[in-house]
Amino acid sequence: VNDSGTGKANKRPPQTAPTPPPPQKIIAETQTGTQTEPDASAPPITDDGDVIRVDTNLVTIPVKVSDRRNRFIAGLTKEDFKVAEDGVEQEIALFSNEQQPFTVALVLDMSYSTKFKIAEIQNAAVAFIAQLRPNDKVLVVSFDQEIYVLCEATSDRQVIEKAIRSTKISYGTSLYEAVDLVMNAKLKKIAGRKAIVLFTDGVDTTSRQAHDLSNLRDAQELDALIYPIQYDTFADVQALKNKPVIAPPTIPSPIPSKDKSPFPFPIPISGVGTPGSQGTTAEEYRKAGEYLNEMAQRTGGTVFQADTTANLSQAFSNIASELREFYSIGYYPSEEAKAGKKRKIKVRVNKEGVAVRSRDSYVVGKK
Repeated sequence: VNDSGTGKANKRPPQTAPTPPPPQKIIAETQTGTQTEPDASAPPITDDGDVIRVDTNLVTIPVKVSDRRNRFIAGLTKEDFKVAEDGVEQEIALFSNEQQPFTVALVLDMSYSTKFKIAEIQNAAVAFIAQLRPNDKVLVVSFDQEIYVLCEATSDRQVIEKAIRSTKISYGTSLYEAVDLVMNAKLKKIAGRKAIVLFTDGVDTTSRQAHDLSNLRDAQELDALIYPIQYDTFADVQALKNKPVIAPPTIPSPIPSKDKSPFPFPIPISGVGTPGSQGTTAEEYRKAGEYLNEMAQRTGGTVFQADTTANLSQAFSNIASELREFYSIGYYPSEEAKAGKKRKIKVRVNKEGVAVRSRDSYVVGKK
């Protein structure tokens, strides 16, 4: 991956990622709201408000609490919450009700299967960025058959918009590899609140080094909310698949296989439009829906459906709003667990008529 700015991730990191650092405690500068710290000996905050990272086994959970009309309930205190791990109640060691900044990975599926025009995708994404808070940072990644890191995490809105406007539609869908790269090569080494906004139909056709199950496992180790924005392309793909295959025009010199087609539209020599082509069956679309729902559920996020331009813009707007409406809760597990073990989490609030949403489990990482 080219980490110096806009770049193309031609070579992804090995699937056996380097051993991550021990789980860490996060202490963030408090401007407003209430925050309790795990201990009085916590290290100081740097002058510019950077996060201080300390080796501990603190488990942190973003939690949203809403009423029956799905409105965020503000003003709750540490005493209003109870947390259990594998059925055993835990002592809350860290609590914050302030609006801390997020690092958001904006991941855009730019394969030919997208039902939106590129300008519609770009405009909705730029509008989403405008709704984030000034100190929120955004990392922009797009993918087709390859993965493109268009900008690293930054709060510079001009850099972010330029990255979004540089996206292009092309062939293939390496969804699983793009998500793998974002989680393991990017967000894992960033402290603080994190979220992934994933715009896709959920159908992968070209990943070779990552798969849906590895994504789901890694998502449970990463303390990030995942918000898929799913658009349904099944009917469109079926219509294209059933069209007769038209032979491409004669080309004076052959196109090397490593190069993309020079035509501004997909020619169905293979892939969609060819019997038995990948990414066209009802089963693959069912699997895509399950994958996106699981990614959201396991991390405390939500899946949004976007079948129209209006729905797309509203989905981005809803996510921007949600990112401002979370409590942060942290605890030290009362029992140690081996790396790779899944632990169930249950968060409750001592209030009538409220709904609580948070991740329901996590996988213990390596020490």
